[in-house]
Amino acid sequence: MIFDCIVVGAGPAGASAAYHLAKRGRSVLILEKQALPRYKPCSGGVSPAIAQWFDFDFSPAIDLKVENVRYTWKLEDPVSARLLTSEPMWMVRRDVFDHFLVQQAQRQGAELRDNTEATGIEFKNDGWQVNTVNGPVTGRYVIAADGAKGPTRKWLGFKEAKQRLGVSLEATMSSVDLTNVHFEFGMVKNGYIWNFPKSNGYSLGVATFRGGEPADLQKLLSEYAQKFGMDMKTSRQFLHPICLWDGSQKLHTQNAVLAGEAACVADPFTAEDIRPSMFTGVKAAEAINQALAGNPNALETYSQVINDEWGTDMVWAQRLAGLFYRMPGVGYKMGVKRPAATERIGQILCGELRYADVANAAIKKLGGGLIPGMG
Repeated sequence: MIFDCIVVGAGPAGASAAYHLAKRGRSVLILEKQALPRYKPCSGGVSPAIAQWFDFDFSPAIDLKVENVRYTWKLEDPVSARLLTSEPMWMVRRDVFDHFLVQQAQRQGAELRDNTEATGIEFKNDGWQVNTVNGPVTGRYVIAADGAKGPTRKWLGFKEAKQRLGVSLEATMSSVDLTNVHFEFGMVKNGYIWNFPKSNGYSLGVATFRGGEPADLQKLLSEYAQKFGMDMKTSRQFLHPICLWDGSQKLHTQNAVLAGEAACVADPFTAEDIRPSMFTGVKAAEAINQALAGNPNALETYSQVINDEWGTDMVWAQRLAGLFYRMPGVGYKMGVKRPAATERIGQILCGELRYADVANAAIKKLGGGLIPGMG
C-alpha cells in the first residue's frame, strides 16, 4: 500500500498531524520506534490553548489542572501568584497524553505501527520509501516528527539542529502539593528549574537558554529536589536535548516537512514545546492535505506559516530571554515579583497574549533596572 502520508514519530506533533490528515480522509501511517504507551521524560505542563485545534475532549488525558504559581530566588524570597486565565494549566503524563492523541488519530482511520523503528529513507517514484526494522513502507509525503534526537531531519537533508541540554527528574511521592507549579531562579546560571505536580509525585526540569552550559545541571537539579523533600533513591533522572527556536528556517523539502521538536520550535524564553509542537502538527496536516489536492506551493507555505505565526513572536521571546538571563537577579526583582508578570506569562502560555503584545513594556522595565535613569 502507498500511504498518502507517513508520519515518523508518535509524539504530540506527529499524532496531531495524523489526526487532522486522517480526519480529512487521507491514508496515514504513524511509525513509532517504541511500543505505546511509552515513557517520555517531560515535565508535562500543557497549555489548554491546544484544545482550540481539536474537536474532542482532552479530559481523559489530563492528570491535574493547576492555577497557582510559586517562584523562589535561590530557594528564598518566595512569590506566590495565580494564573488569571480562562482555563488552568494542564499537567499530563506523556505516556498517557501521547497515546491518547494517537488513539484519536486511529479512530479517524490512521494506522499505527509502533515498536517499528525507521532505519532510513529514500525518494522513489514520486514518493518516499521509509525503511524500518520490519521492512519498507511507502508514502507520497512524509512528516518528520521524531523529536530532537530523531534521525529523519538529517536523512531529509536538513542541517543539524542547534541543541541545548535539558535534565528531567521524576519523583514518586505519597504527599504532593497539587495546587502549585514551582519555578526556581538563581540556582542555575542562564536558566531556571521548574517543578510540576502530578497526582503521584513531581516532574522536574532544568535548562539553560544562553551562554555555555554548566556541567553540573544534574547535580543542581538533584540538590533542588532534595531540598524540596524528594528521595533521590526513588527518583529517575534523564538527560535530553532541547531545540530552541533560533530564527527563521526552512521546514520543507521535496514531499516532506519537519514538525515538532524536529523543527526546533521550543520557546527560547520558557522552553515550552508541547503547544508549539502540536501547532506545527496541525499546520503540517493542512499543508500536506493541500499538496495532495494539487497545490504545488503548499509545503513552502507551511514554512512561511510557522515562521510568521510562531517564529515572529519567538524573536521577542529571544530578546526577553537575552535580557532576563543576563541579569536574572534584576529580572526576578523587576519582572517575576511584579504581580502582572505571572498574569502576562500565563496569558502567553495559554494563547491569550503574544510576546509581541508585552515585550516592549517588559524590556523597558527590565532595562530600567540595568541602566541608571532608564525606565
